[in-house]
Amino acid sequence: MGNIYFDNNATTPIDPAVREAMLPYLEQWFGNPSSGHRFGEAAHGGIEAARQQVAALLQAPPSRLIFTSGGSEANNLAIWSAVLAHPERKHIVTSAVEHASVLAPLAFLQEKFGYEVEILPVDQGGDFDLVALAAAIRPDTALVSLMGANNETGVLWPVERIGALCRERAVFFHCDAVQLVGKQSLDLATLPVDYLTISAHKLHGPKGTGLLYARRMVPVTPMIMGSGQEHGLRTGTENVAGIVGFGKACQLAGSAIAEHAELLGGMRDRLEAGIVAEIPAAQINGGAMARLANTTNVSFKHASGAAMIQELDERGIAVSAHAACHSGDLDPSHVLRAMAVAESYLHGTLRISLSRFNTMAEVEEVLAVLPGIVAKSRQGFAL
Repeated sequence: MGNIYFDNNATTPIDPAVREAMLPYLEQWFGNPSSGHRFGEAAHGGIEAARQQVAALLQAPPSRLIFTSGGSEANNLAIWSAVLAHPERKHIVTSAVEHASVLAPLAFLQEKFGYEVEILPVDQGGDFDLVALAAAIRPDTALVSLMGANNETGVLWPVERIGALCRERAVFFHCDAVQLVGKQSLDLATLPVDYLTISAHKLHGPKGTGLLYARRMVPVTPMIMGSGQEHGLRTGTENVAGIVGFGKACQLAGSAIAEHAELLGGMRDRLEAGIVAEIPAAQINGGAMARLANTTNVSFKHASGAAMIQELDERGIAVSAHAACHSGDLDPSHVLRAMAVAESYLHGTLRISLSRFNTMAEVEEVLAVLPGIVAKSRQGFAL
């Protein structure tokens, strides 16, 4: 046993085909894409070819795609662009379970600039109420920012219905789709989304590369200004190899979304069935909701998530407790707190997230050791 990686919502291994696509831009065509010689022209061509590949996955115009350093930068760029477009509007709507790269800039806007940030609650399944969203939108609402799929539970939200509501009310809608893209098909030609963010390293591409889609006619105000790259909307010399890898990763993801979802769903369902059958007092958080096929979030009563993660790691199995940006944080997940998970379960949570490079044999290996690890973590407690 060993080297089982079940933390793919934190980051994914680079697909070997992605690595191969990147190598020429590290070794041969390493020029600055803004240079006029063949090295620069080849680098520029690689970027534009990648833009076409990402556009094909999203079914979006390539001209509306802005490459960034990752999903966090893209989320910040979307938020600031929306609020600066209507400085007279000081109200923003979001949810209690968003990623930190959404909640942190919104908190900053509230603290430093007097914005009112309305945070929608979720129920015990991780869902929120569309009626409550409709009631929350006001004439002075500058932005609604809601994710497409939760990074901890995998719970899916109705992006099309949210977008239609926002469009009806003439309010910008930003969707953090970092966990969604590559796992479910999207058609931005028809989906009513104004801003949408994705990240390469969540779909077997390289770290340090992300993207903001901005619908035609919606404003984008650059946060990084300089020499005019990305049509002046995100300047600085581009991460050429990373962008090329991003494009290849999107091409690979788009070629087999349904097949990969079926594969992952089968492994996830076997994992959850085994956990529930073999380990008492275990609950699948968000298990009754529509979810990403690759994600299981499970809490064990009177157990220690930190102890279980360490024990699994010593056996060569990588899982997490919640979002990677908080992996060193001993406090329970803000997502599970928002879902009102009982205190007796809250601290014994594991997030297990699969990829197409995992196997059913690995699932069985984890199921063989997990009951004993949970029991060891529970020593001294009566269920």
